[in-house]
Amino acid sequence: MPPKACPIKLNPSLLQQNREKRKERKQAKISNQNMRLQPGMILLKNFFKYNDQVEIIRQCQRLGVGSGGFYQPGYVDGAKLSLQMMCLGKNWDPLTSLYEDTRRVDGAKAPQIPDKDEGHESLDRGLPVVSFSLGDTADFLYGDSGDLNKAKSIRLENGDVLIFGGHSRHIFHGVPCIHPSTAPRWLVEETGLRPGRLNLTFRQF
Repeated sequence: MPPKACPIKLNPSLLQQNREKRKERKQAKISNQNMRLQPGMILLKNFFKYNDQVEIIRQCQRLGVGSGGFYQPGYVDGAKLSLQMMCLGKNWDPLTSLYEDTRRVDGAKAPQIPDKDEGHESLDRGLPVVSFSLGDTADFLYGDSGDLNKAKSIRLENGDVLIFGGHSRHIFHGVPCIHPSTAPRWLVEETGLRPGRLNLTFRQF
């Protein structure tokens, strides 16, 4: 009986890989645009330049491996959230929604930066939340109530910045889905970024 032929899958050549990287970077340069989603809510598409993206990721990697770095938060019943989290300045407890000097789960202190607690004044004044997205693309839901049927959806891609304050400061929001393997290949190769989305959230005081 003659042997069966097996299909051979060849990896892309170095020339082809470099061509794809140049194409991704070129597309990133021309896709920059601002989108006003609703009063007080703006999406800055592809806001970060290549070098800025690399530097942000490397800073997070350095901070994340030390004391107070990335950890997997959980619930009282022992179940774990499907994410890794790190806070700078003060730790935010997802169970109590409070900022604390040390983490409840391990007693670790957050890497220090100048910080202020998010008080009622900042919420009442509608000071904005600023969110950076790096890595894989995510679906972002938002709405004026917690009704998922009425929520709107946008896609946050690598390099995007989302700002919501004022009228939109108290919006319901969440990320129901992350699309695997959508991060730019050149960014993954340059930084060793793990699969998933790296999100940095800042609150202004």
